[in-house]
Formats: sequence, C-alpha cells, structure tokens
Amino acid sequence: MKILYGVPGEGMGHATRSKVIISYLLSQQHDVRVVASHRAFTFLNQEFPGRVTEIKGLHFAYKNAKISKGGTFLLNLKSAGKNLVHNYIKKLEIEHTFKADLVISDFESFAFVYAKIHQLPIISIDNMQVMNRCKLNIAIAKEEQGNFTLAKQIVKAKVPNCNQYLISSFFEAEITKKNTQLVPPIIREAIIQASCSEGNHILMYQTSSSLKNVQETLAKLPHENFVVYGMNQNYTAGNVQFKPFSEQEFIADFESAKAVIANGGFSFLSEAVYLKKPIYSFPIAGQFEQYMNAAYIEKLGYGRHFNSLGSDQIKAFLYELPHFKKQLAQYQQNGNEKLFETLNLLLGSIV
Repeated sequence: MKILYGVPGEGMGHATRSKVIISYLLSQQHDVRVVASHRAFTFLNQEFPGRVTEIKGLHFAYKNAKISKGGTFLLNLKSAGKNLVHNYIKKLEIEHTFKADLVISDFESFAFVYAKIHQLPIISIDNMQVMNRCKLNIAIAKEEQGNFTLAKQIVKAKVPNCNQYLISSFFEAEITKKNTQLVPPIIREAIIQASCSEGNHILMYQTSSSLKNVQETLAKLPHENFVVYGMNQNYTAGNVQFKPFSEQEFIADFESAKAVIANGGFSFLSEAVYLKKPIYSFPIAGQFEQYMNAAYIEKLGYGRHFNSLGSDQIKAFLYELPHFKKQLAQYQQNGNEKLFETLNLLLGSIV
C-alpha cells in the first residue's frame, strides 16, 4: 500500500513517534512518503532519505517559557504567502510522483487536506484528539477553562471527519465519538530497550530554552544532583550539569535517573511513565494539552503537577517518591504491540 504520512514540525514528539510507525510500515512492505516541516523534516529526512518532502507549517513564539499569542500570530502572518505557494508546489510534485492509497496524519494539516482533495481514506494518529473525542476525568482549574475551550475547538477543526482516529494515551478516557480507539503511547525502540536503574541524579528535560533561573532554583537543593537537557547550554555549576542534546547520552541519563522534571509534553511524559520514573511536571502556560497531561500524572499518582519550577515544590515532590514508585509499578504496556495490531487491522479494512 502507498501511504502519505503527515508530521508537524513544532516539538519533536510528533517526529519521534512518527518515526516508530513509519519504520514499522516500511518493515511491512508498505511504500511510505512523508511530508513534514521545520525540525521534524530535518530529523525524518535523516532517518528516511528520499522519502521526505519539506512543507511549511505553523510555528509558535515563546516568551519566558510561555506561548506568546501575539508573537505567534505575527510570526506566521509574515510568512503565510510564501508558505502557501511553497506547499502548493509540493502538492503538485507529490501528485506527479506518488499515487497514495491512504493518508495518515499526526495532527498535520497538509496531508489531511491532500486526502480530502483526492478523496483518500485517512487515519488520524495522535494524542491531541482525546480532548475532542473523549470525556476528560480531571478537575480543570477556573483559569484553564478558556484554554480548554479554545484547545478543544482547535483540535476539533484540525483533522475533522477522518475514517478512523487512534488516540495515543497513557491514561484511560471515556470515548464519546464513533470511529475512535485508544491505544497505548508510541514508544521509541531506544526506550523499549532501555535498562532501567536508579542512580542519584534527577533528569530535567526543558523544551523552552527561554525559561529563567533554572540554575539558581536547582542550586537551592545542594544535596541533589541534576542533569539538564534542552537549554542549549553545556557546562556544570555545582550540583547542576547542563548538557547539549545527544540521544545516546540522554537515554543513558534517562534510564538511570531516580526521577524526572519536565513540562507537560506528551511524548516525554509517556516515556517516563513507561520507564516508571516519578514525574515533576510544570506545563508551559497557555497550552491546555500540557495542563491535561500533568493533571493526569498527578491524578494517577505518577508524580506531581505544579505551575512552575521551584525549590520548595521539588522538595515536596521528592518527599513523595516512594508513593509515586508504587503507583508507577502498576503501569503495564507491551511496547508498541497493541498499536501495531490495531493499525494492521485498520489498514486491512479501511481501503
């Protein structure tokens, strides 16, 4: 089967989990063409040379670890015209070189629109649709109600009327719409093969390099050791070691950490749950999806949900590590087997 696969470029979670599915589809002798933007294109083009077409997608602007709505609007408005022309040319190229039978979209619009134009069946595989197609069983703070309403509207409008929705999730949720299935999180092979242990360090993964006062905050806990990735820095100051990203080193520090600190990004939190690492989660402000993920981490007893990074909060989190470990020990997932089984059944019935 010839499959067009769409991957957005904001955040690397979409790209890393799409790599898992694309690799599997290729191993099953499907012919896959990928469309991706920004960092996802760079990453996937290295993994699947000759199969990836660069498109132009939306970008977010950040200020002190918070999404700037005005900055984001202006950033995308400035390049909208060029991006539309670029994407139209890429659409024509794909039409002439690849006759797709089916489209898969990981919350990506180009592939979705392509499917609709050519009347192709489409499968949505992402974690975002849980906000639109399921009932959330968490308390939503009053100040987050507006963000929830906006996020739900965006998710609903992004890839509507797909033939099937596979929602990747580390938590259970009541499905409220048809053609929808929950599957476990998509886990990278390196994480599946990781040899977990418990060292004496805490791993911090920070996706926004604009976050302030990280070193000062962590230095207030001199008896704890911290390894920090994502800040685009490379130095050690006392008990805090900042590292540039290297997948091999990152996995080694991840699998041996006694706990992790992160925002609310789905992919990293899912991997932490899979590795049974207690989680301190402080979501990026204004991103309801991250708020939701962090809220479920706390609800399930896998860690704590805080609004910010603070030394007192870290102390409170560390005090509860035994409880978090006990709860995480109950989590069960057999790699990506359930996802692959479900996907195979869909591919056999949907075309």
